[in-house]
Amino acid sequence: MSLNPIRPWRNIERRKSRQIMVGRVPVGGDAPISVQTMTNTDTSDVRGTLDQIIRAADVGADIVRVSTPDESSTRALREICRESPVPIVADIHFHYRRAIEAAEAGAACLRINPGNIGDANRVREVIKAARDHGCSIRIGVNAGSLEKHLLEKYGEPCPDAMVESGLDHIKLLQDNDFHEFKISVKASDVFLAAAAYQQLADATDAPIHLGITEAGGLVAGTVKSAIGLGNLLWMGIGDTIRVSLSADPVEEVKVGFEILKSLGLRTRGVQIISCPSCARQGFDVIKTVEVLEKRLEHIKTPMSLSIIGCVVNGPGEALMTDIGFTGGGAGSGMVYLTGKQDHKMSNDQMVDHIVELVEKRAAELAAAEAAQAAE
Repeated sequence: MSLNPIRPWRNIERRKSRQIMVGRVPVGGDAPISVQTMTNTDTSDVRGTLDQIIRAADVGADIVRVSTPDESSTRALREICRESPVPIVADIHFHYRRAIEAAEAGAACLRINPGNIGDANRVREVIKAARDHGCSIRIGVNAGSLEKHLLEKYGEPCPDAMVESGLDHIKLLQDNDFHEFKISVKASDVFLAAAAYQQLADATDAPIHLGITEAGGLVAGTVKSAIGLGNLLWMGIGDTIRVSLSADPVEEVKVGFEILKSLGLRTRGVQIISCPSCARQGFDVIKTVEVLEKRLEHIKTPMSLSIIGCVVNGPGEALMTDIGFTGGGAGSGMVYLTGKQDHKMSNDQMVDHIVELVEKRAAELAAAEAAQAAE
């Protein structure tokens, strides 16, 4: 197995929640925390939307959300759902008919606010469509679109207002004997979102979808999401996550997995441990890591790789990784396999050699896992 020792001080006790299904993906309970993203294409462009979904799935997206604001979108959704490699969540706002059409088109989940799609009769129609077509529902509360009466009551978006909104929406579903739902209480403010999610986690056993909404561009949004989602996940809160970036949806998936991997909550692909480099480096660490990240994207098997420029920390890091390379002198460095010194390798051949070693190690780990599953 991959070298990833479990330490008592690393354990995260996840909040206990009910489990629902989003298509074939379990959410909540003891299921792995799923990673989501959302397309930013025109949904009526079926091929463009599917291409984006496939690229997101290739880097690990478990679920993809698609906006369905009009009839042309829900018409396109039928083919999108049929050809998508992952379950599709239809993003609905205000128009209850779009929710019904999306359920009929094959969406695995409907993202709605039950309170903004009309009167009780319309809510019942949407719930019936979800039930008839095997859809779950995500209640999506957002600080930027709270109901008017809650803003008047509380004066501004606040955790109490967001949680009250969410619980009101839960009651709408439960009053109609519908329980296949998850819920989110998103905000662009990290403190507001974190406080709301903590209150929500105490108030319901529903699966929780985590997100810091409108987090920003790739760098700023990654930092904000890592802080907000990371702290909540560390507390055991969260059953599925979406990192919201003004960037390619593929980047959202990558960042989501890195957050989960850093907390030991999901493992997928190669986790590279690398130094920032300094004058002691025996090779160009930054360029090497950049190349390796791209060349190892195809590896799905969880494993670890250390790339350290010198012998100050290199040998110690290599002891805890599946494969390691530590820079030395005279144009070469030391290769470590499963935590032990194995052989030297020249710097100019090191990248190709590491790729070969990683591919071989990944195949060994995958074979061992398959054999264990067959027992």
